[in-house]
Amino acid sequence: MVKKMIGIEGSFAIAEAVKLARVDAVAAYPITPQTHIVERLAEFVANGELDAEYIPVESEHSAMSACLGTSAVGARTFTATASQGLELMHEVLYVASSMRLPIVMTLANRAISAPLSIWTDHCDAMAVRDCGWIQIFAENAQQAFDLVLCAFRIAETPAVFLPVMVHIDGFYISHTIEPVQLLEQEAVDSFIPEYRHPYPLDPDRPVTMGAFGPPPIYTEAKKAQEVALRASKAVILEVWQEFSLLSGRHYSPVEGYEAGDADVLFLIMGSFSETAMVAIDRMRAKGQKVGLVRLRLWRPFPVQELRQTVGKAWVIIVLDRAISFGGRDPSVLKSRRRFIP
Repeated sequence: MVKKMIGIEGSFAIAEAVKLARVDAVAAYPITPQTHIVERLAEFVANGELDAEYIPVESEHSAMSACLGTSAVGARTFTATASQGLELMHEVLYVASSMRLPIVMTLANRAISAPLSIWTDHCDAMAVRDCGWIQIFAENAQQAFDLVLCAFRIAETPAVFLPVMVHIDGFYISHTIEPVQLLEQEAVDSFIPEYRHPYPLDPDRPVTMGAFGPPPIYTEAKKAQEVALRASKAVILEVWQEFSLLSGRHYSPVEGYEAGDADVLFLIMGSFSETAMVAIDRMRAKGQKVGLVRLRLWRPFPVQELRQTVGKAWVIIVLDRAISFGGRDPSVLKSRRRFIP
C-alpha cells in the first residue's frame, strides 16, 4: 500500500498527491514559489498521467473564480498560489467558503510586498485567517503530501463541504528535495471516495447559488457557516485517524515535542518547528526543560488541544513569521505565564 521512499521536491510531492486524488480540474496562475506545483500538474495532464481539465488563467482572481465553477458542477478541484497571488484572489475566497465548495488549495507561504521579498513569511496566511476556510500547516514535504490527500477527504465529506487550505513554507518545503513515502493508487482510491456535489449546477435541473441575502438571511447564513467550520474539527480528527491506519503517520491539531515537563515552550507553525526541535535536543542535553508546541490546525482553531499541550509551562515563546501591525502589545499582558513574542 505504501511505495518505497524516494527523494522528491516538496512541490512535486504535492503534485503527486493531487494526481493520486484523481482531481478533475486544476485552475492555476504561476507565482513564486508555488509555480512548480502547477507546472508539474500541467505535465501530468499533457502526457496523459492525469485525466483532468487544466485551466491556465490570466490571474489568481480568475483561478479561484474558475475553481468556483468547476467545484459547483461536481468536479474535484485544486489550485495553488502564494503571497500577492493570494491577495489578488482574496475576495473570491469568501465566496468559496460561503457557498460550501470543497476546493483544495496549497498556499506556499511567502512575504507580502513591500519591500519585495519572495522568501517565507506567514503574513499571507494571516491575511486570510477569517475567510472561512479550513487551514492546515505542514512542516516538511512528507506532511505536505499527506495533508493534501487528507484535505480532499475532509473538504468533500458531506458533513463538512468547506474548502481547505494546506500551508507550506515557500522554498523551505516547496523547493527542497526530501525523502517522501508515496502511497499506491489503490490505497488512495480507498481513502478518497468519489466527489458528489448534492446540488450541482446542471442546465437540466437549475439551481441558484450565491443569491442575494437581505440582513436576516445573511446573518443566518453566516451563523450556519461558523457552526459548520467549528464542527469540521470532529471530521478532521476522524480523517487523520483513518489516514494513520493507512500510512502509519498520525496528525493532531496541536502536537508537542518534549512538552510534558517543560518550563519553557516554543510555539511555532510551519517548517521552522523542525529547526526548533534540533535546538531543543541540545538544550535538553544541558538539563534545560524546554519543549515545543506545533500548531497543525490553524482554522478551526484548536483551543482545548492547545491548552492541554501547553500544560504547566511558565514561559511561552511565540516564534511568529508574521506581524500584526498595531495589534495588542504583548509587553502589557498580565498573566501567570510570560508571553515572549
